[in-house]
Amino acid sequence: MFFVAGARNAAKFREVDILDKKKTVTALKPGEDRAILLGLGMILCSMMMYFVLGITVLRSCADSVWTVEGTCAVINSTVTGDMNCSYSCGSNCWRVSRFPCLQVYVSVNNTGRIGRLSHNEETQDASSECVYIPRCQKDSAAMRVAIVNISQHLKTNRHISCFYDPSEQQDTVLLTRLYDHSAAFHTLLWPSCTLTVGALIIVMVNLTQYLSRLCEEIKR
Repeated sequence: MFFVAGARNAAKFREVDILDKKKTVTALKPGEDRAILLGLGMILCSMMMYFVLGITVLRSCADSVWTVEGTCAVINSTVTGDMNCSYSCGSNCWRVSRFPCLQVYVSVNNTGRIGRLSHNEETQDASSECVYIPRCQKDSAAMRVAIVNISQHLKTNRHISCFYDPSEQQDTVLLTRLYDHSAAFHTLLWPSCTLTVGALIIVMVNLTQYLSRLCEEIKR
């Protein structure tokens, strides 16, 4: 009788253990599925970010011709007149303000090459004359002060760092570059991190599943 009771108790313990394992597997399965979906979602988002950034920032970096940094000497710095700009005053409301147009010519690397100075690529695309285009606002006096400060800085510091086109296709010289190798690196950093984390999540889930199956085979 003792052995029969012991066998029954052992059978019950085995049944309880099997049920616990089934519950554990059942609980882990949805979690693993959600983790894989999360990893796939992160990979998909990173690919979309690569696509969007590739046709915007990276393309601008590739098309930029101001690739060589040099030293420019300020030759002439004058305010040629006032320029109009528009600012938002509410929903479907736009008003006009004015700011002075500062025109600056520089000599590149003491080579005798003369170029018009522009703040960056966006300023170059937006204006063919002004070195800097402030953010348009109602207070035109504040924009005028910003331009005057730039003019005073250029008169005080006659030699400045600049970027120019070595092929001389562009006569314009840039004070700073928006689209360079640093911009490309920072643009690709976050999509690359998202892609790496998503891939690691999928790899870790697959590794966990493999180790779980290996443990079950060893127990058998």
